[in-house]
Amino acid sequence: MDNSTITNKEKVLVTSALPYANGRIHLGHLSGAYLPADIYVRYKRLNGDDIIYICGSDEHGVPITITADNEKVSPKVIIDRYHELNRLAFEKFGMSFDIYSRTSLPVHHQTAQEFFKSYFNQGLLVEKKSLQFYDEKVKMFLPDRYVEGTCPRCGNEEARSDECEKCGSLYEPSELKNPKSKISGETPVLKETSHWYFPLGKFQERLEKYISEMSEKFGWKENVLQYCRGWFKEGLKDRAYTRDLDWGVKVPVDGAEGKVLYVWFEAVLGYISATKELSQKRNEPELWKKFWQMNDTKYVAFIGKDNIVFHTIIFPAMLMAWNDIQPDKYILPQNVPANEFLNFEGKKFSKSRGWGVDVLEFLDLFPPDPLRYTLAANLPENKDTDFYWKEFQSRNNGELADILGNFINRTFTFVFKHFEGKVPPLGKLDKIDEDMIKLIEEYPAKVGELIDRYKIKDAVFEMMNLARAGNKYFNDSEPWVSVKKDKVKCATALNICLNCIYTLAELFEPVIPFSSEKIFKMLNATKCNWSTSGSLNLKEGHLLGQSEILFTKIEDKVIDEQINKLGKPDGELKTVDEEITIDDFKKIKLRVAVIKNAEKVNKSEKLLKLKIDLGNEERQLVAGIAKSYEPENLIGKKVLVVANLKPAKLFGLDSQGMVLAVDTPEEGKVKLIEIDNSVSPGTLAK
Repeated sequence: MDNSTITNKEKVLVTSALPYANGRIHLGHLSGAYLPADIYVRYKRLNGDDIIYICGSDEHGVPITITADNEKVSPKVIIDRYHELNRLAFEKFGMSFDIYSRTSLPVHHQTAQEFFKSYFNQGLLVEKKSLQFYDEKVKMFLPDRYVEGTCPRCGNEEARSDECEKCGSLYEPSELKNPKSKISGETPVLKETSHWYFPLGKFQERLEKYISEMSEKFGWKENVLQYCRGWFKEGLKDRAYTRDLDWGVKVPVDGAEGKVLYVWFEAVLGYISATKELSQKRNEPELWKKFWQMNDTKYVAFIGKDNIVFHTIIFPAMLMAWNDIQPDKYILPQNVPANEFLNFEGKKFSKSRGWGVDVLEFLDLFPPDPLRYTLAANLPENKDTDFYWKEFQSRNNGELADILGNFINRTFTFVFKHFEGKVPPLGKLDKIDEDMIKLIEEYPAKVGELIDRYKIKDAVFEMMNLARAGNKYFNDSEPWVSVKKDKVKCATALNICLNCIYTLAELFEPVIPFSSEKIFKMLNATKCNWSTSGSLNLKEGHLLGQSEILFTKIEDKVIDEQINKLGKPDGELKTVDEEITIDDFKKIKLRVAVIKNAEKVNKSEKLLKLKIDLGNEERQLVAGIAKSYEPENLIGKKVLVVANLKPAKLFGLDSQGMVLAVDTPEEGKVKLIEIDNSVSPGTLAK
């Protein structure tokens, strides 16, 4: 590709969230942080922009040590295994990282420690003491995930040390009943420890201004803004920068033995350390500074929605804190186009239950491009979406094979049969020809503008629309008729079809790169700059390459076989509950209630205080539904409540009952069981 004539090139830094090296990458991960970024990066390269794409394995943190403990191996065994498996999965899928690094490398440890020491030496960090569970048998403090016990609020026996995921309660570790260490099985003790805290609240005003300005200039997605507003409304607080662990980046100050940097503070610095590693590999020492410390860089961070806070609040605050102290200033993300979640056949991915498929498993069965296309056409850009095997089959057969593949195949077949495999001459143009040429000329800018605005799904739709238009043009031109009556007219139509195929090869390259490469080989042509791909690049007499079938149709029996595997036999999806008698059930009184008032609970992200009417009395409930409902939207709803539940205190508030809700596919979200308006408050459910 000749970029010598390209003007107005952008300098772009792109990162994708660093995946944990404690498990395999699955399709949901691809739809969140990786495929959208890869499509964007490939497009920007074709556009001639100066761009690097950074990613790597996040190799510290509690999930990795838990996996290692369960397997009775060292954390290094785990990270080496999954780093290589995920690197291979990304490679087979066609990810075009400039580097896929690791946070266990010395360059990362040095970078993370440099940031900590900079803050520490300037007195930014605050040391605080607190009580934390300690396992005397293994001689270590236990992070939240290492402690399990009975929730003091609802009795859930699988609650963590300071939070119950079942009822949403937050409490002090000392309140947890029957605590057990998940490492030794012993009862831990509460022991005083100290940690350094990053004063996140000091940066709230600057962060709000930064996000507001970036959103106004560059159009941040509403789901990202809503998430940030929620954090700002609650008020940012100090966050622990260190943890009592052996595995991780050591805290580089005296008296900090046995402490490491909290993974969420050091992992985001992996983008910087990976770029430093890339500089070393390319023998360009200033490369990382060129992208991280020059104001003309456009930095775009692709993530899933579960990482929004770390990339829009914590990481920018860390960079702001560094910039306040040091002369070499870092740039902040210009945009953070986070995606929602991709579910699998209507449910969350669950490896333990056999629900879903990881990338390597998938690519052992099917080539990567049909998967890339299917995921790209259904990205969860604004809401959760689902991967369905039948939809995958339909996209492959009905769109890639029947529309794009068919258009290419019929054009090549006709050219080889009637024009010796050479591009026919372009004769006098009719209106139908002019209209098609205009479409070819317009589509690169149309698709490019959508990708530039991170509307990948819309861009993919338009790519296939051009293939549809090509098919229609072929049909309307009727070359099988004109080849007998007016060969010049036939030649003109086939010339335009071949040039449309050239443009399609360029437009589809970011989405289906392996197939695009085959198309260019069939055309015996090379890529050009994106802006010129809409020209009639193939000239009269150009000799084509050998044609081939690009997309093989997938038979029903192949897909049915995959569907039949779901959840069987070692992870069958079924509800396993403790059985109760009818007498036990009769003790529970479920009554209809009207929500009269609702408000958020101070210092809680999950709880709402509800005032309900049971017909003959009003009560106060505290419910963990704040992430699912805005208080004002609950007024007047009729719901089911457990009316005879023993009163409890949540966050110091009396709660007289429990409102019933069901889980949803969206992480952390529930749906209330609503009752028809014709049913009176206080009515007993039977």
